[in-house]
Amino acid sequence: MSEHISVLLPEALSLLHLKEDGIYLDLTLGRGGHSAAILSRIPSGHLYAFDLDETAIAESRPRLAAIGNNFTLIHDNFANAKVALERLGVDKVDGILMDLGVSSPQFDDGERGFSYRYDAPLDMRMDQTNGASARDIVNNYPVGELIRVFREYGEDPDAPRVAHAIALARAKKPIETTGELVEIIKNAKPNSSLKKKGHPAKQIFQALRIETNDELGSLEAALESLPGMLKEGGVIAVITFHSLEDRIVKQTFRGLTRVIGSRNAPFLKEDSKPQYNDLTRHPIVPGEKELLANHRAASAKLRAIERR
Repeated sequence: MSEHISVLLPEALSLLHLKEDGIYLDLTLGRGGHSAAILSRIPSGHLYAFDLDETAIAESRPRLAAIGNNFTLIHDNFANAKVALERLGVDKVDGILMDLGVSSPQFDDGERGFSYRYDAPLDMRMDQTNGASARDIVNNYPVGELIRVFREYGEDPDAPRVAHAIALARAKKPIETTGELVEIIKNAKPNSSLKKKGHPAKQIFQALRIETNDELGSLEAALESLPGMLKEGGVIAVITFHSLEDRIVKQTFRGLTRVIGSRNAPFLKEDSKPQYNDLTRHPIVPGEKELLANHRAASAKLRAIERR
């Protein structure tokens, strides 16, 4: 298993303006890279970290405990973070970090079913204790729904071909593994698509993963509820890895930071101005050094806003 490398770590920490006694949220704990860096800088503060993956929580706990005991790990969807924190008596925080997508250990553990490079049970659930798996979707969704998922979440031009090929295959026997699905996808795609750069199953697998975990719905819910928890001067920073996520973040942040009729913004009364400042007019992307060290960072974009 490859070592997990936290993407855009110095840039994210810089944007968060960490205070030693601050309260911070890491909504995507993963293997604890970002969380460990935050915790080491807030000796008299507190870190609340969320993850759907129980394995991630179990593996991160000793890493964080070696730094301090001022952290709380929560097994839940970050869409529920506001409610979960209110139950703990937390209603305001100094900073929020989200590092979206699948962590390297999840991809590299073939048995999780996230990767088209390993033959494994077709699962893809970040929370393996709950919800329908990718196998359930592939074998039970009507063809029209499969086409929608593959088009919307995978942006795959061959969505209808692949969906119909899946329907033909599952009529004979259930599709159980990632390897079976990869072969169906390859056989369904025209030669012109197979000759394109990248694995032919990449977009379909992305689409299934997003649907399985309701990734975009969870992101929208979190971005609707969490900015209001920020204290004055508090920052929410989000790292995305594909255009669908980035579009949601960009549009949400634009809505929070823009004034209708913005050309008149300098003349507006203070209470009429937006409650948030845009800290990243253009997204921050990895530099050449980071890309050489971690090829998976290539599509990463970091955006942040600050509460006034």
